[in-house]
Amino acid sequence: MDHSVSKSVLMASMARSLALLGMTCLLTSCATISRHGFVQPTNDWQARSGQLLYRGPKATLIGEVLVRFSKNGDFELTFSKGGSITLLALRQDANFAEVKGALARMGWAGPVNRAPKPLRGWLELRDVLLHAQDRQSVKHVAGAETFLFRF
Repeated sequence: MDHSVSKSVLMASMARSLALLGMTCLLTSCATISRHGFVQPTNDWQARSGQLLYRGPKATLIGEVLVRFSKNGDFELTFSKGGSITLLALRQDANFAEVKGALARMGWAGPVNRAPKPLRGWLELRDVLLHAQDRQSVKHVAGAETFLFRF
């Protein structure tokens, strides 16, 4: 079997899957709109970018990650594929969170302590990353999910 052909077929399949994922994201990103007054990022927020390897019960994904946080603990995380397809966008403060994107299905917003079980691992990342600001590699395991960051 010609490996270049099977690689091409695999790449085409992945491209179709990402396109479908992007369409799903566009269609569902308006499903949950938060009325919570999140603080908007300013110049004094710290930002880190790198890669995230996410391993969940149904999928393993590698993509770009942008993390921003304020001195007061306000937090934003954007996980994307190819820089243009947002897989998950998370805004969070000490008590409230908003999650959008294909990995969040219809999206969710509400008090952190009432988050749906599939989002709890993502919501734990705020505290994990705030306490690991100087580390180049951060690993977090939450149940059947593993998050590996490389900044």
